[in-house]
Formats: sequence, C-alpha cells, structure tokens
Amino acid sequence: MLSSEKYEEYLNLIKTDPEALAGQLEKDPTIDPEQFTEIKSKVLKVPYLNLEEKKIDKNYIKILPQDLAENYRMLVVDKVGNEIHVGLVDPTNFKAVEAVEFLARKKNYDVKYFIISPTGFDLGFKVYESLKEEVTQALGYAEQKFSTKTPDILQPESFIDESIETAPVSKILSVIIRHAIEGGASDIHIEPQMDKSRVRYRIDGILHTSLILPVYVHAALVSRIKVLANLKIDETRLPQDGRIHENVDGRSVDFRVSIIPLVTQEKVVMRILETPENPPTFEELGFLGRQNELMTANLKKPNGMFLVTGPTGSGKSTTLFSALTMLNREGINISTLEDPVEYFIPGINQSQIKSEIGYTFATGLRSFLRQDPDIIMVGEIRDNETVELAIHSALTGHLVLSTLHTNDARNSIHRLMDMGAQPFLLSSTLNIVIAQRLVRRICENCKTKIEVPQNTLDEIKANLASMPEGGWLKDLKGQKEMSFYKGAGCSRCGNTGYKGRFSIGEIMVITAKMRDIISQGYNSKDIDEELLNQNFVSIVQDGWMKVLLGFTTVEEVYRVTKTEV
Repeated sequence: MLSSEKYEEYLNLIKTDPEALAGQLEKDPTIDPEQFTEIKSKVLKVPYLNLEEKKIDKNYIKILPQDLAENYRMLVVDKVGNEIHVGLVDPTNFKAVEAVEFLARKKNYDVKYFIISPTGFDLGFKVYESLKEEVTQALGYAEQKFSTKTPDILQPESFIDESIETAPVSKILSVIIRHAIEGGASDIHIEPQMDKSRVRYRIDGILHTSLILPVYVHAALVSRIKVLANLKIDETRLPQDGRIHENVDGRSVDFRVSIIPLVTQEKVVMRILETPENPPTFEELGFLGRQNELMTANLKKPNGMFLVTGPTGSGKSTTLFSALTMLNREGINISTLEDPVEYFIPGINQSQIKSEIGYTFATGLRSFLRQDPDIIMVGEIRDNETVELAIHSALTGHLVLSTLHTNDARNSIHRLMDMGAQPFLLSSTLNIVIAQRLVRRICENCKTKIEVPQNTLDEIKANLASMPEGGWLKDLKGQKEMSFYKGAGCSRCGNTGYKGRFSIGEIMVITAKMRDIISQGYNSKDIDEELLNQNFVSIVQDGWMKVLLGFTTVEEVYRVTKTEV
C-alpha cells in the first residue's frame, strides 16, 4: 500500500519513535482505513468488520456505557442469542478487553471480538445519541423554565439570567456546535420562524435543516451566544458581530458570530473557523497542472500583486492561506490585514480590521508600510483608497496578495479601474488574477458511472473544442469516450453522494502584451487574442475537465457557473 519513499520513512520512524507509527499510519491520506484494518486483522488473527456496510441496532450499542466506548474506542455492534459482538479499534488494548470481560461476567454474556477501523468507530459511535435525541433531553428541562413565557424582543432582560445560568440552554448550544463540527459544516444558522426556531448547517456549500426547536428557547439560545461572544445582551435592535473560541473534542475552534434583528426575534449565523493541522497545497485545493505552475511561479516574484477573485464563499481566503504558508519562512516579514482573521499562521503578523474605531484596510495598509514588510496580504480590496495603497505598495517593492469580488478574471481589471486604479499603474503592478468557485467532490466510497443527456454531452464537447491546444488537460479533447460519475449515497457521505469540496478556476497572467492592453484602455478584442496566446482555460472549461476526470458531477458545474441545464 506504500510507495518506496513512504516505506523508508516509516522504517526510520520505527527506529527513532516506534510509538508514533500507529498514529502516523492512521493519518496517512494515501492509506485506505478499511483496507489497512483488514490487513491488521490478518496479522492479529482477529476477524475484521466493516461498520460502513453494517447497520447497528441502538439497543445493542447501549449495552456498553458511552464513556467506556469512547475511552477505549470500542462498540457492541451485534448480539446473537447470549453472545455479544464487540468491535475494537485496537484489539491489543488489554484494558479495553478487561472492561468488556468484566461487563460480560456481570450480565452472563459470551463475547466475540472483531477489529474495526477508526472511521468505522466514529460512524458507529454516532448511534449513541443523535443530534435530535441529545437536544430533546435538554429541552425536557428547558420547557419548564421557558414555555410559559412569551419571548419579547423589547424586554429580553427576563431571559438574561436564565440563558447564562441554565444548563439546558448551554447543553443545547454545545450539542449544536459539536454536531456541526463532526458533520464538517462551515456555518451554523439559528433562525426564528413563526412558531419554531430552525437550526441549519452549511455542509459542502449547501444548507441542510438539522434541527427544529420550540420557539420559546430561541431568545435564551441567542442570549447564550451573545454571552460567549462578549456582545451586548440587551441590544436587540442593531446587528452585532463577535467571536467565540471553544475547545471541541480536543480541537481548538473559533466561531465568527453575526447577529441581526428580524421582524420578530434575532437570527444568528456562526462561521466555523478551524485552522487545519496541515495547510492544503494548491494541488489539494484543485489547482492542477499548468494552473499550479503559474500560481507557484508568480508567488516567487519579489513584488507586484497576486489577486484572487470570486463571489463570497468561493474559497478565496483558503487559497491565500495556502499561498502565505508557502511564502512563510524565517528571513521574510509577512503582515496581513484581515476581516476577520480566519486562519492563524505561526510566524506571520496577522491584524484584525476594526472599522467601528476607524481601523480599516486603508488605514491599516498605510501603517503596515512603516513596519518594514516584505509581503503584505490585504483581506479584500473594497474601495478607492485601498486599491491606491495596494498598488503603491506593489510599486515600492512589496509582494501584495489580496482578494476581490468579481465573477471572472478578466472583469477584475474593469472593477479595479472603476475603483479608481490608474491603468498605467495597474498594468505595471498586477502579476496574476485567479478566479475560482467551489464545487463538491464525488464521494469515492459510493462513486458510480452514469449516462448524461445528449444535449449536455454536446455542450461539453463544444466547450472543450474551443479550448486552446496548450490547455493543461488537452489530452482529454482527443479521448473517444467521455465518462461521467456521481455518488450513489452512503453512510460515509451522509447519503449525499458528495464528500468535501475543491476549486475550479481560471488564471489570467499579466504578460508584457497584457500590460500594454491594460495601459491603453483594456480593449475586449485585444484581450481575447492575448488570452488565446496564453492558452487561457475558462472556469467552465476547467469544470468540465474535472467532471471528465471523475472529480465532480455535471450538476455541480452547472450549479456554480449558473449555466442553464
């Protein structure tokens, strides 16, 4: 299962730190956890059980107390007569076996042991308590306190003490947060409706309703969030923004909180900001082949502007996070201006914008130029003053990374000019423009081949036919058969058919010819000719190529590019 390089790496690890080997193998993305567990079962001579393909009866799993199951990573997965079937992630953990044997003797059970994978354990463990069950328990206590009271947005003081001190409300919120993180959500929406409070999670870019709460707990839940985010509890007429830091199952997670008043009560949106242990590379983000080469080459330039563009939620901040991680080294001073700081990067000076006290991107950037920077990251270019200062910074020998809200790469030039950028200055500072969108990745566990309608096939062929010969996947144009895939839906992807997201994008490089076009007024016909010379691949073309590679579906490309089906 390992490459020769990985094999040597692990052999050396055994010599230096044998205790670390198991953990490293579990984390290795190239090793399939189920296949690896099957191999371990042969070595340890313990039968293997794949929990992804087995439905666990709730009554059986609760034979083992939840804290014991969590501590020793083991589950009762079945019961045949008087024999219980116990799945263990580590069958060599004799304390775990001892605990099971003690329980079995007490209740006169026979025991049959199986080995299960860590991902299988995580799936099975969720059977203990679903989101609804955990919240229902807490609501039983909350109902007595809140159901008799009518929430009044003008007089929330009646809820303040209860929301701070009442255990049920704290429990409900902690359960909502934990399930959001376990489910891989990026945002939590808590929104009041006429007679209920709805909790939705944004997972892989799509909102899913996860919970419906009685309306009487909504005000108390909002108050609890305000307390944690250090916001004004008695202010219900104006929007408020804050931040919460929580430790969830041993993981350090930040939440950006936004609260706005609606007609009746307030709505809360919490953006989950978690810095990954290993920052993703451009390739892992979805920038393959020539795209990766162009982006990496332009990061090596000593000055100029590296611009990432796209709508809200298209992954711009994550792309810049990857870029800054690549640039981050001892001899370079990197400073960032962000609103908010989404990823914390050791060794980089990160500053949070506070517009309410006059600390904006423009004022911050002006101060940064006196901080002896080599590289500056401006979270977003929003106005005339920021664009002028960003261009000035790039002209005076700094590499400036920033984002912009436009639909594609070529329109970003028009947008910058609309904000007051002088064409002759812009042409001499801009190095590269990357436009991107996020699409959902097909779940590899339930990926199946499908047929697509003829009109869709004709559209894809027409799009690829207009792609330049130098495109980064030009060999796809000549293939005789086009293959399409989708996810059938399984337990690993929550029956959605998708797991994770990646970028589709387009890259416009500011060549010498493009600099002339920009300084002379940015004529559309000249741009088209130059982009053809650059072997430019559009976002839609990039999307279709990744469909043909089996990474995503036709529907996803239509969804994010707004092309009619």
